[in-house]
Order: sequence, then structure tokens, then C-alpha cells
Amino acid sequence: MCNQSNKATNMILSELIQRVQPLQITGRTDRVITGVSLDSRLTAPGHLFMALRGTQADGHAYITAAIAAGAVAVLCETLPEQPQADVTYVQVASSEEAVGKLATTFYGDPTSKLDLVGVTGTNGKTTVATLLYHLFRRLGYRVGLISTVCNYIDDRPVPTEHTTPDAVTLNALLGQMADEGCRYAFMEVSSHAIDQRRISGLKFAGGIFTNLTRDHLDYHKTVDNYLRAKKRFFDELPRTAFALTNLDDKNGLVMTQNTRARIATYSLRSLSDFKGRVLESHFEGMLLDFNDQELAVPFIGRFNAYNLLAVFGAAVLLGKREEEVLVALSTLHPVAGRFEALRSPKGYTAIVDYAHTPDALENVLSAIHGVLEGRGRVLTVVGAGGNRDKGKRPLMAREAARASDRLILTSDNPRFEDPQTIIEEMVAGLDADERTRTLCITDRREAIRAACMMAGAGDVILVAGKGHEDYQEVQGVKHHFDDKEEIARAFALC
Repeated sequence: MCNQSNKATNMILSELIQRVQPLQITGRTDRVITGVSLDSRLTAPGHLFMALRGTQADGHAYITAAIAAGAVAVLCETLPEQPQADVTYVQVASSEEAVGKLATTFYGDPTSKLDLVGVTGTNGKTTVATLLYHLFRRLGYRVGLISTVCNYIDDRPVPTEHTTPDAVTLNALLGQMADEGCRYAFMEVSSHAIDQRRISGLKFAGGIFTNLTRDHLDYHKTVDNYLRAKKRFFDELPRTAFALTNLDDKNGLVMTQNTRARIATYSLRSLSDFKGRVLESHFEGMLLDFNDQELAVPFIGRFNAYNLLAVFGAAVLLGKREEEVLVALSTLHPVAGRFEALRSPKGYTAIVDYAHTPDALENVLSAIHGVLEGRGRVLTVVGAGGNRDKGKRPLMAREAARASDRLILTSDNPRFEDPQTIIEEMVAGLDADERTRTLCITDRREAIRAACMMAGAGDVILVAGKGHEDYQEVQGVKHHFDDKEEIARAFALC
């Protein structure tokens, strides 16, 4: 029997596979399984190795290596031509579908012991999930967080590599949260994770939709595929969950049209379950009205008003009193790398933001103009990541140029692409007038310094695209690079 822990757990194979429907089983099912693994390099004696057909490699090619490392059982879609007599093979129609269910079973079904809320959408996932984490800790609960920036088990950080980890890592992490007494967990749910079934087997107490604009088309190919991946998350929520959706996004009600969950809405423009208004806005924060109650927050921009409204709505749907939630909300602060403002000794402001889609750039620049009201210039430094959706590059440049007095196009994690080529593809989106206001400086450090040299008192510099990241990825190598550090250096020099 499973001992309901994420620690070294032993299960009998026949118990472990109860939630999947094997096409056939070859070998004994009374074997003791000491662990589950997706990577042959992480496989240990007694493990069940799960052969997953990934986007980069096919796990079936590593079955022999996993057995050599000690695997006593293998989950696969295709049986090996020469199966080993002392190994049990469990053949399934879809490894993707089975892996999550096996992982959650092995780690003691952690989402039966805590309330898990997933946040999905193009922009705002990190902010909403992280603010929910901080809010519920302020309310006195032990809480877990799974996000792009960092995972947390209450106050203990756990490093992260992906927006949503693989099913084994994810369930091990949730198991730790449950073991350490977490009552709630908040999680960013990426379209990749939904499409690849990494969250299969998890029971969600709620789902939140922020918005949907063009992103990840290098993977999904079309916006419609991207939308369907997001929608699938809500389609599969249980009746006991809530589905909180942004009524002001054109896809808000599309997301929930087939869900079994209890639907709730939030909006800054329309009648909704959670209605908000921006009463005042400045670089120190906003005065908001949520459900006819005022609160002051140190956040800037309508997009952050949406984020906070989603947090407010989710907390109330989880059973917390509105007044209690609003008091806690007013004490929260922006997430690292999301509209972080740095004030120069010379009187201009630099803002660091993770915006790396056309829509996100529009939101951030709109927030800046909403505060400036024409009293200063806006200088934007932005690039586009390599080996990602190329189609958004000219759109990002056009959006940045439209809302900036000066634009500097630069490098942003070129990965395995030529950074100059990426910049040229961004320039292609600009008209003749916009090009006269644009500089191309490949070196991001020099681009930031150039912006600081051009800025004067009252101006605002937006350094967009990397936010919390502290590296530049070039040819597969991550080099230390932090936009905030570079801005501070430029303040001292310029």
C-alpha cells in the first residue's frame, strides 16, 4: 500500500496501475515499485519507467537504458520487439494520459489533501498565482506555489525549470506540500502542460482564466489550437470546482462554455460576479473599487487591476470573506519582474517588466501612458526570444513603436538563433516613420545604457521581455544578465 507520502514510497504494481486501462500486461503485477521515472538517467532499482513520446525525444528509445539502471516495470505504447523476461511491460493507448494518473497515485493523491487552484491564460498567470499564494499566507494558511519564477512549499523555495513541471516532478512537489501541511496550492497551468497531459490525474478545486492573445504558436501552430488547449483545462474541471473567467476577454465565456464547474465572472467593464473599477492611478499605485468597496494597492495599470480582481474573486470562491480578502490584498506587492519601477537620481523612471507578447507590451505601455498623461517621453527597450514564435516579432515591434517616443530593439535570449536576424524580423513590422524613431543595438547592456543616456527628468524607460530572469541564453549557454542590475549600473554612469 502507498504510505501517502512523497518520500521513498513502495507500491505494488497492480495497485499503482488501477487508474489506467492497459491494453495488455506482460509479466508479474505483484512487483514492488520503489519509484516512477520519465528519464532513464533518473531511473533507479525498483522503478517503473514510463516511456513518453515527448516533443524532443521518444522515451521508448530509452527503455533498454532504464532497465539497465534497474527498472523492473515499463509503461509504454509500443512493446519492445525483444522484451526482457524479468521485466513487466504495461502497454497503454496513450502514455501521456497514463503518466499523470500513475504519478498522482504513486505520490498518495496529494490533491485529495489540499485545494489546488490552476491559473491559465497568456498574460497574468505568474502574478495571479503568486498573489494568491501571498494572500493566503497573510490569511494564516500554509500554502504551496508552482510558478515560472519559483516554486514554494510555504516559505521554502524550490527551484523551477518550466512553467508547469513534468507529471512526476509535479506530483512529488504537491506530495511534499500535502505532507508539510499546506492547505492550499496555487499553480500556473501552461498550454504546453495541458496539451501534454502533465496535469492528468490532478483534482483542481478551481481554475482561473486571465486572457488569451497570440503566443506559443511555434508549438501550437494556430491560435485556435492554442485556445483549445487552454479550454481543455476548463472542460475537465470537476463539478466541485469553480471556473473563474475574465468577462472582458473575448474568449472568456468560450473557455467555460463546456465546463462542469461552477462558473463565475470578473470584469472592469460589465456586470459580473466580481466587478472592479480603477478610481485613481499613479506610479506609486492605484485606488480601486471592488464590489463597491475601495482599496489602495501599490500596483500600476489596468492589467494589474484585472489580476487583483481575479485574486479577489478566487479567494471569495474559496470561502473567504470579501472584507477579509480586501484588507489582505491592500498589503500585497508586485511580483518580481512585473512592472517593477526604479527611480533614477536624474528624475526619470525605469520600469522592468516580463512583457514578451504584443498584448503584454500594449498593456504595460498603456499603463505607463495612463500615469504620465503626456508629461514625459516613453523610451522602450525590447527584444524577442530565439527559437520561439517568429510571427509575433514584427507585431511586438509595431506595438512598442506605436506607444513609444523612442524604441531600441535589442537581444533577448536568442538561444540558437542569430540575434541580429531576430532584430531584423522585428524591424520588418515598422513603417518608415517608426523606423526613424528606432535604434537597433544588439548588446542588451548597451541598449539599456543608451536608453538611460537619452532619458531626461520626467521620462519613463520600459525595459521589457525578461522581467525576473537573471540570464541571457546564447547557443544553449545561460550567461548571467539581470535587467535591474544593468539599469542600476546605467544610473551610476549616465
